[in-house]
Order: sequence, then structure tokens, then C-alpha cells
Amino acid sequence: MLELVDVHASYGKIHVLQGVSLRVGQGEAVALLGRNGVGKTTTLRTIMGLLPTSAGRITFGGRDLRGIAAHRIAGCGIGYVPQGRGIFPMLTVYENLCIGLRGKPEQAKLDYIFERFPRLQERLDQAGGTLSGGEQQMLAIARCLMLDPGLLILDEPTEGIMPKLVNEIRQEIRRVNQSGMSVLLVEQNVKTALKLCTRAFIMEKGRVVYDGTTERLRAEPEIIQRYLGLAL
Repeated sequence: MLELVDVHASYGKIHVLQGVSLRVGQGEAVALLGRNGVGKTTTLRTIMGLLPTSAGRITFGGRDLRGIAAHRIAGCGIGYVPQGRGIFPMLTVYENLCIGLRGKPEQAKLDYIFERFPRLQERLDQAGGTLSGGEQQMLAIARCLMLDPGLLILDEPTEGIMPKLVNEIRQEIRRVNQSGMSVLLVEQNVKTALKLCTRAFIMEKGRVVYDGTTERLRAEPEIIQRYLGLAL
């Protein structure tokens, strides 16, 4: 479904991505792990056309994404929830949900969203910026789901969120994946990533240094210790 082959990207003279290759198959949930500053978010930004690549290839469903304007990437079937959520704080929950739609949303689609995120229905006329961090994350995910993506990309979805809401967000990510949607997850909470995903890539210094199953990571915690400095 999504494939990156030997992707390079830079911020000015800083060569951040140095030949990143990874793949997310149809219906897979894949984690992208690594210490801070190794290029995880930059990788997501290149996928979404927010940072140009200097070399390599990015395809989604066989379509080359390079050169496609960032605002058109979502139309290719990719939903992106950035770090910090990226909602519009002055718009209501309803208005945020409608962003990107070409007309009035179908009631069936709204019902689908509210079934999964009942908190949003309760706050439909409330400004997005007045929601709690967890509720804003729910809104950011729901806004993507309104566009029926084939792939959902999430950058640190549980960061800075109250523990009781973290579990709700985890459960929804799992349900989204179980419905057949592919997921690419950047997550500092390694235990969360291992629970939600079946395969993982680990990055170090702008390169992928591990590509394998999360089952193997659980069985060989020394890999986590070596590249992430964590003990499971």
C-alpha cells in the first residue's frame, strides 16, 4: 500500500533522512519507533508532501506521491494526524469535522463518528480549542475518518493526554485497524505501539535499523534497549 524506497530529505543543509525504506501493507498496523530527533516526524512529513524529498521514491497504492501538492495528498486516501493534533481551535467540533468535505456530511458518516467518539457529539457546537487534549486528539482522528482514508498516519497520538483518555484512543486506533484500514503509528510509548501493531521499524540517525515483527521485539527486548534505551 505505502512504500518508501531509499528516501532522502533535508532541512536546509541538515541531511535528516538518509535512505529511509519502509512499507505498510493493506490492513497492517505498523509502528515507526526511535529516539527523539532520529527523523520519525520528518519521515511522515515527506509522505504528506510537507517536506520535499531529495532522492528516493514514495508510492501509495502504486501511485507516486512525489510532486503532488500537500493539500491533495489526503485525496489520495491518506489521513494524517500530526503531532500537536492540528485542529482549528476557533472552529466548532462540527466545523472541524467538515473540513476537506465537498459538501454537507452524510448523516450516516456522522453517526459512524459519534458511535466511536460520543464525546464529540456532546460537544458538537463547542470550539475545538476549548476541548481537552484527549478530546482534541479524538477530533483530529475523527476528522481524518470523515474522508474514508485507506491509511491513517498518527504522530504521537497519546502524547500529553490524560491516562483515562489514552485507553479510549488506543481502543479506537485498534478498531480502525480491525475494520481493514492500514495504520502507520509513531509512538514514544513503546508498550502502546507493541500492543497496537504487528510490525515495527526502528530509526536511528535518519536510517531504518530494524524491520521486523513486534512479536520479535517482545521476545528480544535487548533490541529495544539497544536502539531506544528502554527496558520493557
